[in-house]
Amino acid sequence: MIKRPRRLRSTANVRALVRETHLNKSGLVYPIFVVEGEGIKREISSLKDCYHYSVDMLDDEIKELKSLGINSVMLFGIPELKDEEATSAYDENGIVQKAIRRIKSYAPDFYVITDVCMCQYTTHGHCGIISEAGEVLNDVTIDYIAKIALSHVKAGADMVAPSDMMDGRIGAIRSLLDESGFYNTPIMAYSAKYASAYYGPFRVAASSAPGFGDRKTYQMDFHNTDEALREVELDIEEGADIVMVKPAMSYMDVISRVKSSYNIPVAAYNVSGEYAMLKMAVEQGIMNESVIYETMVSIKRAGADIIITYFAKDIAKML
Repeated sequence: MIKRPRRLRSTANVRALVRETHLNKSGLVYPIFVVEGEGIKREISSLKDCYHYSVDMLDDEIKELKSLGINSVMLFGIPELKDEEATSAYDENGIVQKAIRRIKSYAPDFYVITDVCMCQYTTHGHCGIISEAGEVLNDVTIDYIAKIALSHVKAGADMVAPSDMMDGRIGAIRSLLDESGFYNTPIMAYSAKYASAYYGPFRVAASSAPGFGDRKTYQMDFHNTDEALREVELDIEEGADIVMVKPAMSYMDVISRVKSSYNIPVAAYNVSGEYAMLKMAVEQGIMNESVIYETMVSIKRAGADIIITYFAKDIAKML
């Protein structure tokens, strides 16, 4: 035989030489949940080894991440005050705003991305303003979303990531940031965010479950992929600098289609349900922890440039 593919698999060294896909720490983003109070580092019941942190406890967390070579986080805030219009989401002394300032005072070079949404801050748990008939109002909501994004950037956020899935919100954010002089602040759009059952553990962590109905009128139908490309294209036209597919594991076909269709950085969110399943399987001895690394490689191989994952620390240690 002239051609023997096994020649390039014969040793670890040659396998490394011809390896096509590589994970790197610089492409990992670690989600952090911040709560009001003091001295709090409390394990999240639905996400083992992940914690709620009060602002004063963030220094040690950032120090650990930096020691592992992880230089980016995505912040989620859980406020004390909730109301119909999510006013605490854009309060300059809101939980996320305080967390940004704390991180930046401790580690100015650390990269802070903020989730921009309303669900954690509203009494009804939806990602927008609700009409008397119970409808999520798109055009009214995007004004609030833009206001929240601006408040994060004013507090020192390096990048904003709107997750609400309202039509036109990227353009509204871009316009408001530019008008306010923040034209260099990038936007990571949750462009193809599906209405997924994989978000269950997150909704416990963020106290963000909808009080009535579901989010299927604004998050995407998981039967569709052509629709994802339309959403991505609209977000790019409106000024998105990075587009995201969420969830990741069950949506690698979507990641691949987006990456092959558009010349733009693609992020994938390895969400809470995906984390919880693998974590439990490893802890119960059903699989060994190498499945975590293999899964992250598969997300990368599908086309993700950036992986947002609760496994970031584990992967950094493996690398």
